[in-house]
Amino acid sequence: AGSFEIYFVNSLGLPFGSGVIVFCLILFSALIFGIVKSQKMGNALFNTFLVSTAFILIGYASYAVVVIRSNDNPPINENDPSDVMSFVRYLKREQYGSRPLGYGQYFTTEIQGYTEGAPVYTKGKERYEITDRKLEYRYDPTGMTILPRIYSTDPDHQQRYREILNLQEGVKPTFADNIWFMMKHQIGWMYMRYFMFNFAGRESDIQDADWLGPLAWGEDIPSELAQNRGRNNYFMIPFLLGFLGCVYHLYRDSKNFAVVGLLFILLGVALVIYLNSPPTEPRERDYIYAGSYYAYCIWIGFAVIAFAEFFARWIKNGKGVAIAATLICLSAPAIMAKEGWDDHNRSDRFFSVDSAINYLQSCAPNAILFTGGDNDTFPLWYAQEVEGVRTDMRVVVLSYYNTDWYIGQTMRKTYESEPFPYTLTIDNYKQGGPNDYLFYQDKNIKSIDLKEYLNLIKKNYEGLRYEYSPTSNMVPTKMLTLNVDVEKVRAMGIIPKGMDSLVVPQMQLRLTGNGLETKDLAMLDLLATNNWERPLYVNNTSLAQFKIDLRPYVVQEGNAFRILPVLNPNPRAGELVNTALAFENMTKKFQYRQLDNPKVYYNEDYRKFVVNQRGSFNSLAEGFITEENPEKAREILLFSLAKIPDVSVPYDYTSARSVQLLLEVGEKEKALEIAAIMGDRADEMLTYLIAKNDLGQDLQYNLAIVGELQRVLFTYQEMELATKLEGIYEKHRNALGLPSRRGE
Repeated sequence: AGSFEIYFVNSLGLPFGSGVIVFCLILFSALIFGIVKSQKMGNALFNTFLVSTAFILIGYASYAVVVIRSNDNPPINENDPSDVMSFVRYLKREQYGSRPLGYGQYFTTEIQGYTEGAPVYTKGKERYEITDRKLEYRYDPTGMTILPRIYSTDPDHQQRYREILNLQEGVKPTFADNIWFMMKHQIGWMYMRYFMFNFAGRESDIQDADWLGPLAWGEDIPSELAQNRGRNNYFMIPFLLGFLGCVYHLYRDSKNFAVVGLLFILLGVALVIYLNSPPTEPRERDYIYAGSYYAYCIWIGFAVIAFAEFFARWIKNGKGVAIAATLICLSAPAIMAKEGWDDHNRSDRFFSVDSAINYLQSCAPNAILFTGGDNDTFPLWYAQEVEGVRTDMRVVVLSYYNTDWYIGQTMRKTYESEPFPYTLTIDNYKQGGPNDYLFYQDKNIKSIDLKEYLNLIKKNYEGLRYEYSPTSNMVPTKMLTLNVDVEKVRAMGIIPKGMDSLVVPQMQLRLTGNGLETKDLAMLDLLATNNWERPLYVNNTSLAQFKIDLRPYVVQEGNAFRILPVLNPNPRAGELVNTALAFENMTKKFQYRQLDNPKVYYNEDYRKFVVNQRGSFNSLAEGFITEENPEKAREILLFSLAKIPDVSVPYDYTSARSVQLLLEVGEKEKALEIAAIMGDRADEMLTYLIAKNDLGQDLQYNLAIVGELQRVLFTYQEMELATKLEGIYEKHRNALGLPSRRGE
């Protein structure tokens, strides 16, 4: 369809969409003719093939909604698949990159060059224009393999490959390593472990927890795991019933067994091989293989028939046989419901929405808030689109802000939010253009004025060409400066009380990498052109993702940070806080529904939302302490403990910081209570993890908590509990063979 479209529009000069229409007419006519003809000829095989193809196309027709929706320019229009060329890229998921499947490189294979591949067409004013060409890398042929599994060059992935395969640095993997990784990690850990989660049991909801086998049924475990609602023990009953049903199905009807077996394999192990996933994932994703589990559940159903036939040999009463078989096999869904209900029940769980609302309510009217990724952004879009919260402001996700289609969408009005002001045009942001990535090239320039630099880019100034890639522009210094009209800024009333002395006449924006991505350029463009007229905010994730160090110029106003021309004298010690506004936002505008309800289930991913909120409370308390206002600091800390108590959301590493702050404001009893609870839990968990020789992140996390708590308590001369925690800390360091740090 894409090829037809390019030919009809670019070569024949016909209108957009003409090629697709002709292609569809030919395809549908051929299908109808073929189906009718095959029926008349009595060719069942050919007829089945054509009818199956027709049904596949009927299924794909549902994607027409995507194109129709995109052409209506909705507020959220991912990838803008409004024409056939962008729609094809959307269907092929090209924005996610590609993974080698049948033949490809190892993660250590060196790139020897690249060749330009197929052109990327984008809809222009009158024709489709070539805006980019896909790059195809050429690798050292000695480092290529069939069925490549260990291919990713991401540094974190490379380290994980070596850990899993026990490969020393500098040692190249072999084909045996490649296959072992597929069997051990991709199939064993990322599929079979998930499979057993669903039919045998699960240790907990903590990332990388194992499935629950018979050896762990009577195990003495820490209270943190025992009370974890994600710990489900099915005693392998569903698994055993499914296995019995599988054997019975094979024995009684091998042909039908092959159909269910294909469903089980293709949506399970075969999908693992096809997806060729990297060695790490941000969260557990057993839902990918739900189709495979459905097939296994069919075999659990067949186990009922197997038991019925077995009992029928001795019991002649048909009803008795049916009742006996049903009662035995009902044990599987019964135990799964009992064990699984508490960690699948989402009732009264509102904080994903409340957290999103809290981010939005942190911002001033007509604000722009930059977020880092899907989890940061989608709840906020839900709050705006569905619940109508703060539709005056715009939420910008950085993972999309690297694309021209998304920047183009920010150039138009959405609800009450006006278009973004830019100096550069959409042509300056075209993907495949000279500004896709602005390489840093040292030109012995101390700094350059940001507005001047933007004007040079807008004029496509030849002096900005990158030496090693003449089609790309560069940035000639790692320091960009933005002049500030100090009097105007003060007159606008946007500088928080007490920060007048921190206002600077010039912001010095330092590059933190070796160049600027499109998102960095667009943010800088917006920052310079906006001239403080519209409030700009970042969250923690976006703050870390920009290749520009904004930390010296952000002020916390709740959960979000406002970019302002005030210089934090020591950003490493913490962010500046607009204490009055943050206190107002957190205590009057924020929502914390059901966070104090111990009956509500919060899994590990969900608890991270709460960790961020606790961190914001701590930062505000620190701000009050810096202002020598311990009463307000005490008030917000006690407010935090009341809204998010340990009984519903267990204390986490931010709570160790809360202990110090509570001691600072005179809440000694509460501080010691929290420290004692956290210390005992960490001691119990460390003992368990060391006994299991599980030396992963959980162990490091708990050891760090004990270390921090004993440091804080020694600082504040709480010697009894400090000495106890020091003993716990040293006990576990000794068990791990680490040198003593007593007295540090």
